[in-house]
Amino acid sequence: MANIFQQMPFLEGEELLYVQELIKDFDESRAQQFASVYSSRRKDPTTIMILTLLGFLGIAGIQRFILDQIGMGILYFLTAGLCLIGTIIDLVNYRKLAFEYNSRQAQQVASLVKNFSQN
Repeated sequence: MANIFQQMPFLEGEELLYVQELIKDFDESRAQQFASVYSSRRKDPTTIMILTLLGFLGIAGIQRFILDQIGMGILYFLTAGLCLIGTIIDLVNYRKLAFEYNSRQAQQVASLVKNFSQN
């Protein structure tokens, strides 16, 4: 299992613990598949922070579009990030936003890998 986490050195803290728990029952092959797919779907928290900062330049909501929150992205875009208050809140909570997105992606990928290996 240690090889898997060498392939995903970007995992840390809460996300690392979450992924470890999610794939604890996977064999090496399934864990490799998980790592490959999850790495391509995962969003880096730093990227979310940078996209949130663009909200202060008049392009509010890009971070929400990237996180598959299309409705919120449109709302932020049309209201200048809810008059910048929403943008400021997202800037403070960018790690939480990224973790929530990444945990949903990890669950989906784990389900795909489990279903694929059963067939």
